[in-house]
Order: sequence, then structure tokens, then C-alpha cells
Amino acid sequence: MANNLETAKKEQIVSMLAEGSSICAIERITGVHRDTVMRLGVRVGEECLQILDDKIRDLNCRQIEVDEIWGFIGKKAKNADSGDRAAGLGDVWTFIALDADTKIIPTFKVGKRDSYHAKAFMDDLAGRLKNRVRAQIVKDVKSGYST
Repeated sequence: MANNLETAKKEQIVSMLAEGSSICAIERITGVHRDTVMRLGVRVGEECLQILDDKIRDLNCRQIEVDEIWGFIGKKAKNADSGDRAAGLGDVWTFIALDADTKIIPTFKVGKRDSYHAKAFMDDLAGRLKNRVRAQIVKDVKSGYST
């Protein structure tokens, strides 16, 4: 379990995760089982989310850029059947806000590309800002879709 790892080994694993190394590569290089690597990654992510929720409040941002990033879990939606989708496989979107001046990311939301997740994202962003800001909506040129 990750609690038994030395601090230096935990730091190495987290550093490799942050650099985008695969779980299998981290397992090969560090000798730490992939399940332990994943548990450590989840635990660090949960702690980072707690810091974000506690500390990133009352921001004095003047201009926020928002966009979404597409990804998939397991397989793309076009290749997922109803059983796959029920298991959480398929397309996933990360909504992201960026302060144009400081480059801080005040919030993000991972979910479906629908009004429910978009509204939850914008509500969370509004709750972190001290005052109203000018928002720049980034247009996805390839699909022609605007957020």
C-alpha cells in the first residue's frame, strides 16, 4: 500500500504521473505495483481537489477564458455499446477556466458535454470569484461548436 512507501518513492511516482508517464512505465521503473501507483495518484488528486476547494476562493480575476477538452475512458463513444456506457466508458469532457493574467486555473469540471455539467462548472467558477469578470468563450474551430 502507498502508506508503506518511502517519501522519496512517493515523490518519484507523483512526479512521473505529473509528467504524463503511463502507469505501466511507472511500475517498471519504480518497481511499485500499478494498483499502488493508482491509489497514490487518486489520493494525491483528492488532496489537491481539497486544497483547490479550500484555498481558491475570492479571486480578483479580470478576464477568464473557458474551454473544454475532449478525452475518453476505455474507448471512444462511437465504439461503446450500452453496457460500456453503463460502466462509465466512452467520451469525457474536461471543462476548464483560466485566468488570462495570472494563468491560474480556478476550477475545472469533468463530465459529459451537456448543460448539466456546463452549468455546474460555471456555477463553481462564479462561486470562486470576488466579482463579475469578462469571460472569453473559446470556439472550437474544428467542430464549429461554441461553449
